[in-house]
Amino acid sequence: MQKPNERLKNQTAIVTGSSTGIGAAVALALGRDGANVVVNYHSSEEEAQEVADQINKESLCGEAIIVQCDVSKEEEVQAMFKKTIEKFGTVDILVANSGLQKDAALHEMTLKDWQTVIDVNLTGQFLCAREAIREFMRRGMREDVSKALGKIIHMSSVHQVIPWAGHANYAASKGALKMLMESICQEYAPLKIRCNSIAPGAIKTDINKDAWETESALRELYKVIPYKRIGVPEDVGDTAAWLASDESDYINGTTLFVDGGMTCYPGFTTNG
Repeated sequence: MQKPNERLKNQTAIVTGSSTGIGAAVALALGRDGANVVVNYHSSEEEAQEVADQINKESLCGEAIIVQCDVSKEEEVQAMFKKTIEKFGTVDILVANSGLQKDAALHEMTLKDWQTVIDVNLTGQFLCAREAIREFMRRGMREDVSKALGKIIHMSSVHQVIPWAGHANYAASKGALKMLMESICQEYAPLKIRCNSIAPGAIKTDINKDAWETESALRELYKVIPYKRIGVPEDVGDTAAWLASDESDYINGTTLFVDGGMTCYPGFTTNG
């Protein structure tokens, strides 16, 4: 966990899907760097409020509020941005973190499960990024606050490059997200908008508890992680806070892999 500082002071961030896990760690990290934070949730209001309360009780943090929103619904995304702007005046940072899995072998996957994953993991990222860009352009530059007009961080996955049998909908959504992020960068970098992705590998959250809760499970997991430890949500949160700051101002159109080396073909460690 990074030490509290003020590198995001006077900025406002929306973090989607931030009531638990990686999203909560991102919200807390941005808050500790001085940002005001909108803790978005889909259904976990109590957990979202706990994250906001934690930010609000720390004196060096910005202010936090919670906003319910299904990111796959255009009108709800627009309402979330409207509430944020009414409260804080603008949006400076978007961390589009919301995502889900509906796993099945491809020949058994229903159209509903395919579409649900695409709607949240890809369309939701598009809807949030579009509203963020609209607000950045409406507001204009504030050079005393940030070198960039605005910052967008998409939460991707190592599976934007690693195929994943039994999870074709999820992997497809993350592969497409890579091209969405890079296209946004190409189109809007001339306006001083930065757009990047973070691609976590194995992170210790409840969603993948089966992969780490026993010693035998961890041994199997370490076979695909050269660094031989599982990540924690704070690894991603700290990365997001840095990526949202002016310290990373020249980074644009890039995916940062937070994966302990998982994407470095660990199967070839012993010459294949």
